[in-house]
Amino acid sequence: MDGTGSGKVKIACVGLVGQSLFMTVPAFHAAEETLTALSMFDEPGGKGFNQAVAAARAGADVSFLGAVGSEGYDLSAAAFCEHEGIKCCLAKKPGRSACAVIMTDLKGGSRVTVFRGAELDRGDAERFAPEIASADLLLLNSEVPDEVNIACAQAAHACGVKTIMNPAPRRSVPDILKKLVDLFTPNEYEAAELEGMNNCVVTLGSRGCLLKQEGAFIPAEPAVTVDATGAGDTFTGVLAVMLAEGETLYEAAVTANAAAAVTVSRKGAASAIPYRQEYCKK
Repeated sequence: MDGTGSGKVKIACVGLVGQSLFMTVPAFHAAEETLTALSMFDEPGGKGFNQAVAAARAGADVSFLGAVGSEGYDLSAAAFCEHEGIKCCLAKKPGRSACAVIMTDLKGGSRVTVFRGAELDRGDAERFAPEIASADLLLLNSEVPDEVNIACAQAAHACGVKTIMNPAPRRSVPDILKKLVDLFTPNEYEAAELEGMNNCVVTLGSRGCLLKQEGAFIPAEPAVTVDATGAGDTFTGVLAVMLAEGETLYEAAVTANAAAAVTVSRKGAASAIPYRQEYCKK
């Protein structure tokens, strides 16, 4: 439990944050085709940001570290975090914040293009170390530089804090992180970078997830998919909270599956993430 006296578990989360622009399209583009979107909205987003929101809505105290540029998106992200009760640690950098354009078709499929923008550095990670030290669990992902993830994982390891890493988007995972991270949550595509490693929960989209070490397959909860964006982030954020609360990996994954099923039934990412009472009977 965290040291605030709240009785909640505490999750420290590190990742990218910026503005996400969502468009619904009838179908995805063919080469050189121009489409007219059916709808559009925007909100703060990023894998780490979404995971922080999922953890907070699952009932945890959450601290989030991200980098922002100078164009004002930090105000939007900070306001969203304040509303969710997330302790928001934003490192201001020159240049632009991250930005993502997400297109969703009428079948619920998505196409995502990300501009990484402002990025964290090792010094930001070192300043965030006290938040990691007071946490029950650290959440990482591949949208920040390796040096940042390594520094944060080392800080967690030094304090006996468990680390979960969502290795998305796919890129090579440094050997040192493979040793420091306790659990990975790749999808099938990303799992190829972790061949031979069993400390993985592989997300399988509409089919559910696979607990690799146990060899256990957990089917997805029934859902009508409106927009799959953010489902993996919901899964990872909720999984982290359930594990920090003492659930077994199997139990935690069942709950995380249920949360992800609610997310895909709604448009958007951060705004689509459900609150605990919407998927958890406990």
